[in-house]
Amino acid sequence: MPAMKVALMGNPNSGKSTLFNALTGMNQQTGNYPGVTVEKRTGEAIIKDEAGKSAFITFLDLPGTYSIYPKSLDEEVCYKVLCDNTDEDHPDAVLVIADSTNLRRSLFLTTQVIDLGLPCILVLNMSDFARLRGLEIDAAKLSDMLGVPVVATNARKKVGIENLRKAILHEFRKPFKTFLDIADFTSSEMIESVQKMFPDKSHYGAFQLINNETGISHFETIQAKKEEIKKLIVKHHFDKHKTQSEETIARYKAINDVIKECVVINEEEKKKSVTARVDKILTHKVWGYFFFLLILFVIFQGIFLIAKYPMNAIEFCFVKVSEFGNSVLPPGELTSLLINGVLAGLSGVAVFVPQIALLFAFIAILEDTGYMSRASFLMDRLMRPLGLNGRSVIPLMSGMACAVPAILGTRTISNWKERLITIMVTPLMSCSARLPVYTLLISLVIPSNHNYGYFNLQGLVLMGLYLLGFVSALGAAFVLKLLIRSKEKSYFMMEMPLYRVPKLSGIGLTIYQKSFIFLRDAGKVIIAISVILWVMASHGPPSKMKAVETAYQRADSVKKYSPKQIEGFVAAGKLKESYAGNAGQWIEPVIKPLGFDWKIGIALITSFAAREVFVGTMATLYSAEGADNNLSIREKMDAAINPDTGKKEYTAATGFSLMLFYVFAMQCMSTLAVVYRETKSFKWPLIQFLYMGALAWLASFLVYTFAK
Repeated sequence: MPAMKVALMGNPNSGKSTLFNALTGMNQQTGNYPGVTVEKRTGEAIIKDEAGKSAFITFLDLPGTYSIYPKSLDEEVCYKVLCDNTDEDHPDAVLVIADSTNLRRSLFLTTQVIDLGLPCILVLNMSDFARLRGLEIDAAKLSDMLGVPVVATNARKKVGIENLRKAILHEFRKPFKTFLDIADFTSSEMIESVQKMFPDKSHYGAFQLINNETGISHFETIQAKKEEIKKLIVKHHFDKHKTQSEETIARYKAINDVIKECVVINEEEKKKSVTARVDKILTHKVWGYFFFLLILFVIFQGIFLIAKYPMNAIEFCFVKVSEFGNSVLPPGELTSLLINGVLAGLSGVAVFVPQIALLFAFIAILEDTGYMSRASFLMDRLMRPLGLNGRSVIPLMSGMACAVPAILGTRTISNWKERLITIMVTPLMSCSARLPVYTLLISLVIPSNHNYGYFNLQGLVLMGLYLLGFVSALGAAFVLKLLIRSKEKSYFMMEMPLYRVPKLSGIGLTIYQKSFIFLRDAGKVIIAISVILWVMASHGPPSKMKAVETAYQRADSVKKYSPKQIEGFVAAGKLKESYAGNAGQWIEPVIKPLGFDWKIGIALITSFAAREVFVGTMATLYSAEGADNNLSIREKMDAAINPDTGKKEYTAATGFSLMLFYVFAMQCMSTLAVVYRETKSFKWPLIQFLYMGALAWLASFLVYTFAK
């Protein structure tokens, strides 16, 4: 069976990844391109026709790009894969996916691929949406004018996929003509000289080697000829920016001629476009911000109102399992480890999975409907004076789920200064790992029956914490803009996709994958830390542990307290004198001004592995202290008494102080590791850790001082 490697290319939001999923099904692999952190997706499929002809196809989903001129890491990958014949991912053929609703923009990339001389097929995706916009595209005429096969599809509804499979099997061929001759804009002698060095290159392929000779770390084939190319550049006074500009203008002029011939616009249908009407409101320079806040408000109200029922059910199940375990397992250290260590730690995070699933669902809906692009456009005006641009919004919004993929997402930002600032402030966005901490603390200091009319106060406070993170990120960006120097110019370009009804199967798959990954990854860390913490909380220096037992065996203690009270005092005393207790007391002087005791100190230390570990840590500590295992972690913490004051341990002052600490503190080793990997320097993660830590301590100190 013949085998072929096919690359999928297209602008962002063109439906490229949806088409990739339709062609490959579940037979996919994800990794990184060699030497860079850009995600690489490959998939395999066997394509057959009615006559029995078949081929084994490896599909490569290239990052979304607007052109072959590399201005970001994503675009560098696309350029290298297409132009380096020795690259392991260099394709035999290319599927260029075009957004039919914005054909002019898509044809710029398409015609560049055509001029490289690669066998390709143009896929007119979202053709049904084009008709809704009043656009009729003559695919046959477009194919004649471009010199490549053209196939219309709707990848979301899997319309036209069979026609595309047949075209892949039978119609891949090199373009039979060049769309634009680059020799019209620069020295033909220079182009031909490079072609002699690389005989397999077209005029445009040779031009790309010249154009990017100094721009990026180059592939092997050019290294041996690099000096000769440099000499040609000097000899012919080659100006890459001038040539690029002239070529871009000429290419768009030629594309406009194609559009006039192949696209008919029905103005009446265009006026009826739902997207155009909705955009007048959602991207309005005043009302747009109001609706943005309203959407956030609905999200956070929904997280509290909807999630409380499954959360109560999960909480109930863990309490019952704990009761059952204590009743059937023999007393001893192994039982204590399982019930007070593993089970207590795991229950502290599992109970918050419904809220995390809802958060992922809302983010997926915003992306799937096309609103996320509008949020980027809307925020560009607000962010530019602060050292960011609209493209920074997507990493920042993604940071509400997890900072690690959000920071990886900054590679689409071409300006290094803006990318660095976005990396440095993204962890200030409250991620899903903070959600269990916020929820636990809010439930301790704000009763669930506190409402303002129809609005739940707990949901309002949660929204306030997320907004505080966002505002802090903008403030930190402004400061970094003043401190980081760069002369590089910035630009912002983003497609506005049509509004679409979210695909429920896709949303469901996202919720399942994200929640499963969260529970799997967080669960492994939590179980490991819970076991270590249980050992440290259950053991300590033998002399001190013996002294605690002896203190409550005296006759006066036996007369004064009941056996159950003595048991509780011994457990609490042993926890304080344990190795974990000593660690907490060691840092207590630093955190005491914030209203935190040594138990919270232990949780702050373990939270550096992952913020959500805070809840599991508190569950383990209170279980080790001898708290009633028939109570949930919220009930245990709510019942905790401060031994110095005799009042509740978790007052409003302590609760809000701790919430603010988690809003600002950099407590995620994974995030620090990815910042180091993206910046290739220890300097930036260190600065990030220090400035966020200082900000957290100061904010908590001020809130606790005034609130207490």
